[in-house]
Amino acid sequence: MKAFTINMSSFLINQKILDCRIQIVDCRDKYQIGDLRTNMDMEPKIQLSSFEMDLLNNSEWILTKNTIVKKAQRLLEQVQGNIYDHTKLNPGVFPTEVITISPKISKGENYLGLPWLMLDYPRYFDKENIFAIRTMFWWGNFFSTTLHLSGKYQQKYGDMIKRAYDDFRKNDFFICVHEEQWHHHLEQENYAPVKNFSLDDFARHIEKMTFVKLARKLSFSEWNNAVKQLTENFVRISHWLG
Repeated sequence: MKAFTINMSSFLINQKILDCRIQIVDCRDKYQIGDLRTNMDMEPKIQLSSFEMDLLNNSEWILTKNTIVKKAQRLLEQVQGNIYDHTKLNPGVFPTEVITISPKISKGENYLGLPWLMLDYPRYFDKENIFAIRTMFWWGNFFSTTLHLSGKYQQKYGDMIKRAYDDFRKNDFFICVHEEQWHHHLEQENYAPVKNFSLDDFARHIEKMTFVKLARKLSFSEWNNAVKQLTENFVRISHWLG
């Protein structure tokens, strides 16, 4: 009987210890939940404007956007066929190594936040030397055709580009004025109209830069004539270099 009394006492003591531990854990859980709720209440609420909510509930606009991008790709594929044929019919205009690489159309969703497509042909890129004629579709902005040269190709064609100054000016080309050569937008910190340069200033700019980029944009309002005009841009550049 004495042993039972001692064991019963031990059981009651252990039970009290267990109850205290449970209470402590329960208090901790309540504290953590309360702290989480406090933190959530302090966080700014992520809200949508009425315009954003309308778009969120409307699948048609994103499906339409996808359709437009597919049509833009097909348009660039037509340009690709035209310029590839022109290159084959006019051998010797471009260095062999830059036209043996097949044309390529790249695409993305986020050049400065907007969808884009880029047709490169001819295309030759290495660390020191670049030769590319790039035809770009940039959502919300324009089509563009860009001649991009650096290294030995800049040296080879620099004088030809200087001689074509009047044609660049008359055809509303822009020249890159930025030190970084991988920006594609035509804002004033990146490009300037060739017509803003005198012939001497244009020549000096070609000589001082470590690369040359000359670009011409085409408004989306010209969509129905875009294949023809983008092809003509390419042919015009090939004549200047040929």
